[in-house]
Amino acid sequence: MNNKKKQRQLRKDVAPFAQSTTTSSVFQLMNTILPLFLFWYLAYVSLSISVWLMIPFVILASGFVIRTFIIFHDCTHYSFFTSNKANRIVGTITGIITLFAYEKWKRNHAIHHATSSNLDKRGTGDVWVMTVEEYVEASKWKRLAYRLYRNPIVMFGFGPIYLFLISNRFNRKGARWKERLNTYVINMLIVIIYGLLIYAIGWQAFLLIQLPILMISGSLGIWLFYVQHQFEDSYFEDESEWDFVKAAVDGSSYYKLPKILQWLTGNIGYHHVHHLAPRVPNYKLEEAHESTPPLQKATTITLASSLQSIRFRLYDAKTRSFVNFKEIKHLLNQGLSNNQPSTE
Repeated sequence: MNNKKKQRQLRKDVAPFAQSTTTSSVFQLMNTILPLFLFWYLAYVSLSISVWLMIPFVILASGFVIRTFIIFHDCTHYSFFTSNKANRIVGTITGIITLFAYEKWKRNHAIHHATSSNLDKRGTGDVWVMTVEEYVEASKWKRLAYRLYRNPIVMFGFGPIYLFLISNRFNRKGARWKERLNTYVINMLIVIIYGLLIYAIGWQAFLLIQLPILMISGSLGIWLFYVQHQFEDSYFEDESEWDFVKAAVDGSSYYKLPKILQWLTGNIGYHHVHHLAPRVPNYKLEEAHESTPPLQKATTITLASSLQSIRFRLYDAKTRSFVNFKEIKHLLNQGLSNNQPSTE
């Protein structure tokens, strides 16, 4: 069987799992949103006793914010409910909770799926990746911007602040009215809800609880997205050679997490399955993976091995692997020397 037939068969094998179950979706909403509110309240109650006592509840609430985001994420793919209207409503509500603009993010994320691992179509809904050649040929200011962007402190520390306060709060240029209106409504409801909470418990208590929850969940969310496409033998290809199935299975990893973390992250570790079939709801990703032997050959990373991705900075199209800045320093110096004016 040739590659094209194998790919068609693989998509056919996963297709039966691309159907949501209303009871499962409703149950997941209940075991996600209710615990989130409960731990938020317990964090507030414990604050009157000790700030240190509040910390465990804040951490637990952060985990459930991530799980809420996975529901939001499924809604943007219309995979959480069979009804598109139900997906839009729940997606907007979970977008308020997670501070994400539903319609805007849905568009950007759809582009990410359609262009993931395509070297000629980078830039929307994904992590900024430069090739070694692009970096060597870039201006010093662009190289500096890229180095700052890829710095872990910036990406995972300032990244959530940028997402929550800037990227998700403003519409893109040229956005349609439906997308703009959704962003306006979500922003307005966030202001109202936050205003009521501040009125009820005071701004100090609100910030002490909500700020660390957003920072922890935001940082971990960015990490999950980052690590599942930035691994040593990840697939990247030019447009002429790019293939959707290979981009899904070879360009997305299987992040094998401990069961409790797998549950909190809504099975998003089965990222290769999700990219192959975005309509598979998160609670069926594991079953799809276990029932489809070819998917079990996807690159597997663990908590320990995933830490190596921190040092991956640039993609080397020649070796088809990620490298760090030190590994290409000689190329950069050579490029700078070639650009020096002749003294003859």
